[in-house]
Amino acid sequence: MKITTRMGPAFAVAHVALDPNESVQVEAGAMMAMSTGVVLASSMERGMFRSAKRAVLGGESFFVTTATAPDFGGFIDVAARLPGDVTVHTIHDGRALHIQQGSWVASGAGVTVDTRWAGFRNLFGSEGGFLIRAAGEGPIVVACYGALETWELEAGQTLVVDTGHMVAYEETVTVQLRKATGGIVQMFKSGEGIVFEFTGPGQLMTQTRNPSELLGWITATMAGGSPVRRWWGGLFSRD
Repeated sequence: MKITTRMGPAFAVAHVALDPNESVQVEAGAMMAMSTGVVLASSMERGMFRSAKRAVLGGESFFVTTATAPDFGGFIDVAARLPGDVTVHTIHDGRALHIQQGSWVASGAGVTVDTRWAGFRNLFGSEGGFLIRAAGEGPIVVACYGALETWELEAGQTLVVDTGHMVAYEETVTVQLRKATGGIVQMFKSGEGIVFEFTGPGQLMTQTRNPSELLGWITATMAGGSPVRRWWGGLFSRD
C-alpha cells in the first residue's frame, strides 16, 4: 500500500494505491473515486457494540467501508467532510495515536480503530471526554479543518493548544486540561476558555482552523440581530 496526497492544504485528497487483493479501511462516505474492479463492502467494525460505541461516543460512522483491490491491483481516493488538509501517519506498535472526532479517514488492515475514554481532563474540551484511538502497525490517513501542522515534542517539552485546534497526538505524549486565563472575568474578556497542555516526547498534530468557531459563526449569523447578539452567540460556541 502506498498513500500520497494532493490538492492540499485547502481541499486535500488522499490517493491509496493498493497491491493485488490488498484492502484498506475507509470512513463511510469518504470515497471520492476508485479504479475499476475495486470492491467496497460496508460492515460493523469488530461487532455491533464496538461499532455503536465508535459512532455514538467517537463521532464516526456506524459502518466502516473496506475497499479491496482486484487481482491486478487498484486505487481509491478518499477525502474528509470539512475543507482542509490530510496527512499520512505510520502507526507503530506501542505508539498508538489519539485522534479527535471526525479526523480519521482511512487506515491499513493492520491498524485497529476504536473509541477510548480519554479521562475527565478532556470532558470539557472539544472532544467531550472521548477520542479515537488507532493502534497496531500500518498507515493511517488523518484529516483536519484548515492546514495541518505537526509538532515533534522532545521529552519534557510543553506546548499549549486551544482545544478546538487539536487534531491528534501520540500515546507517549501526556495531556492536561486547564484554563487559558486567570479567572471567569478574564475568560470573558479574552474570549478564550479551556486549553490543552501537551508534554513530550512524541508527535502532536494541530489544525489552523477551529470547527466550533465556524459553527458558532454560522449559528450567530443565522440568528441575526444586533452585533452584540452575534458576539454573545459566538462567545458561547467556543470550547
